Amino acid sequence: MTPETFREKLLEDGYLDVETKSVAAGFFVDNHSHPYDVRVLVLTGEATIACDGVPTTYRPGDVFEVARGCEHTEKYGPQGYTFMVGRRHPAATA
Repeated sequence: MTPETFREKLLEDGYLDVETKSVAAGFFVDNHSHPYDVRVLVLTGEATIACDGVPTTYRPGDVFEVARGCEHTEKYGPQGYTFMVGRRHPAATA
């Protein structure tokens, strides 16, 4: 999937906060969660995301999601990590 196609799909699915980010090699983010859904397209490098203690490694071309509120860790590979990410925030309530 190209980044352009991925961006179009994100917007279509309500992931309106979209950006491309890079993270340093070997960087680790301890257990945390987000108040929004996340969908990612890996562009370069690799990341191991452990949701609820179950690690999965993602590489270029992989797409994955982390649901709002899911506890997870993030560990980035030895070449660093570049990815396109979309965030889908819950609808505001009146």
